[in-house]
Amino acid sequence: MKYLIVGLGNIGPEYMDTRHNIGFNIADELVRDLGGSFSNVRLAYYAEVSFKGKKLHVIKPTTYMNLSGKSVNYYMQELRIPLENVLVIVDDLALPLGKLRLKMQGSSAGHNGLKSIEGLCGGQGYPRLRFGISDNFAKGRQADYVLSSFDKDELPELPALIDKSVDLIKSFVTVGPALTMTAFNK
Repeated sequence: MKYLIVGLGNIGPEYMDTRHNIGFNIADELVRDLGGSFSNVRLAYYAEVSFKGKKLHVIKPTTYMNLSGKSVNYYMQELRIPLENVLVIVDDLALPLGKLRLKMQGSSAGHNGLKSIEGLCGGQGYPRLRFGISDNFAKGRQADYVLSSFDKDELPELPALIDKSVDLIKSFVTVGPALTMTAFNK
């Protein structure tokens, strides 16, 4: 069984530790934890790792957030991975910081990376790990907020939250979505 794990984010040092790049951060930790490393290949940073007999193809699209679907679609086709075995890791303003939600499908909720994936990869029927980044921004400042770094008081929490996200991904690929949702969607 093989999976495509997609960490959403933007390339470039100016985006490195922003809220919008939490998907990249989680993908980095997953690959590091499983002893792999990324290579810059077509449309993405790509790593191939294994966990308990499952092959994980992990990508961080280099197409920038708004064109993420181009990269995801390419790897789905190239690796012959069905939509239900694609797990997208995405930041979510609607959840408090660090709250994790595994969903098997759903709308983009205005997230441009998810809109791109929906448009190019066959709709909304793909799993996603929603990582809460909270919504602590002034009206009209959403773009500035998601492209800002985490606050100093939030930073100490991040390593444990990223580790928990990695545990969720490992659970998803080994015991499946139903048991993973029961364990993590609290």
